Amino acid sequence: MTGTGLTTAAPAEAPAQGLRLTLAGAVLGRPGAPVLHGLDLDVAPGEILTVVGSSGCGKSTLLRTLAGLLPPLGGRLSQDGAPLGGPSADRALVFQEDALLPWRSLRANVELPLAIRGLPRAERRSRADGWLARVGLTEHAGRLPHRVSGGQRQRTQLARALAGRPRAVLMDEPFGSLDARTRAGMQELLVDALRGTRATVVFVTHDVDEAVYLGDRVVLLGTGRVLDVPHPRERSAHDAPATAALRHTVLASLTDAPTTEIV
Repeated sequence: MTGTGLTTAAPAEAPAQGLRLTLAGAVLGRPGAPVLHGLDLDVAPGEILTVVGSSGCGKSTLLRTLAGLLPPLGGRLSQDGAPLGGPSADRALVFQEDALLPWRSLRANVELPLAIRGLPRAERRSRADGWLARVGLTEHAGRLPHRVSGGQRQRTQLARALAGRPRAVLMDEPFGSLDARTRAGMQELLVDALRGTRATVVFVTHDVDEAVYLGDRVVLLGTGRVLDVPHPRERSAHDAPATAALRHTVLASLTDAPTTEIV
């Protein structure tokens, strides 16, 4: 058990390889209203890619396209080299709002996608209880969402996403509504929960410190740049010169938008 209340026992079976997600010359948006043009982006298996950009630059559109909810208007979109044609259990989407069903307990919410996939009741319960334990919610498993805190609801949403053993997790500002202390705890929880899963993560955020801490690379969506993070997931490196320089570059990018093409 860590200080976040999360247990770090390995999953019962070896996790699958993370997905490679690739966009080539992509035009993204809705018919008649494209927001991203000529987008080239390659997300490596198992990496955490954070995405920042000014409001309206297409961050959520990018994430929904990768989830298969919005087909690209042009160009190519693939996973592991094959066309990505729609939603899949291989890709889990996590929103800022927890989207839990209010009439189902936390455990039943985690079990829901497993039930939809037809898993036997005993396996659903075992997976749900295992992940609720990993995010520190065992004693709250039978409670309804309105009886727990916002941070606990987000923990439940994370458990629900990972219980299905996805090969990619797509996160749309999942901690944006939390206070600073809870947000920092959720960042640590996410890192610990992902350990051993090998899942690819695309994490949209408007918080520069969050992007620089969590990511292996940071996409500056409004400027067409992808930058390596010098000390990914190292709190002690917050004030390191290379980290400070990256933070300055990311902040500066929020006022510049010469192109939406990633290079």
